[in-house]
Amino acid sequence: MPATHPVLGIIGGMGPDGTLELMRRIVARTPAADDRDHLHMIVESNPKIPSRIAHLVERTGEDPTPEIVRIARNLERAGATVLAMPCNTAHGYADAIRAGVAIPLLDMIALTTAHLARAVPGRRIGLLASTAVYNTRLYERALDASDACIVPPPDQHAVMELIRGVKRGESGTVPRERLHNIAAELAERCDGLLIACTELSVLAAGLSAPVPIIDALDVLTDAILHQMTGNGD
Repeated sequence: MPATHPVLGIIGGMGPDGTLELMRRIVARTPAADDRDHLHMIVESNPKIPSRIAHLVERTGEDPTPEIVRIARNLERAGATVLAMPCNTAHGYADAIRAGVAIPLLDMIALTTAHLARAVPGRRIGLLASTAVYNTRLYERALDASDACIVPPPDQHAVMELIRGVKRGESGTVPRERLHNIAAELAERCDGLLIACTELSVLAAGLSAPVPIIDALDVLTDAILHQMTGNGD
């Protein structure tokens, strides 16, 4: 028997830390006096999904589309009424997900792009993301309707090392300081910073810069709460 309340389905495992971080932020930001006030979530955290980086950047890996769509359909059959996917890179497969299910997918790229237009007064957006996000131009294409432009970090290799480090379980003081230094250098050349990789979101607590910092995972969290509870931005 289907639930009588909204149910969030999370397409997870890309990577596991990013999935847990989304769930943590949802729980932390939900106004709740008791267990019953929290969201009903169904999560499939599947780290066996073929690598998005291998497929989109290295051009050697298996296409993850069938597995991502399979998970979306599993969640729909299990009772999810709306889907979320805490992986910016995997939104390169968002059209296939939408074509494969009848329930809506909260599109982190579109939501974040709309938020940038409100939150960053200038046009230069410093993008901290995986190389796959750059190669697929996910944010550039989403920003085509505006006059915003993407500013890359001075050393994308260093950003990828941080992302791979989180996937190895490295999320302590040293990688957090490295992210702070990269962000500070990039902030000198832009009007706002966009964290567009959930592994970097894991490292971003306490991150500061002289320009606005937008975390796409925060935007997705707020959209989920607004969609399912009427709270959030």
